[in-house]
Amino acid sequence: MTTASTSAPLPSRRSFPFVTWIRSRLLARWHDRHVQRLDLAEIDDHLLRDLGLTPEDVRRECAKSFWRA
Repeated sequence: MTTASTSAPLPSRRSFPFVTWIRSRLLARWHDRHVQRLDLAEIDDHLLRDLGLTPEDVRRECAKSFWRA
């Protein structure tokens, strides 16, 4: 008597480059966010007023972890 195979098919090897691409994009986004917050922390009060930001806004933004938007 033969039985049907119940094992799930293996993932295609073509899906792995997509996962790698997504991971690299995520790391790049996190790095960009970190660098932007470092740059924001260096802006003087006069330019912050031109941007409509307060020093408290900057402190709050710079206190976020790199993975938080």
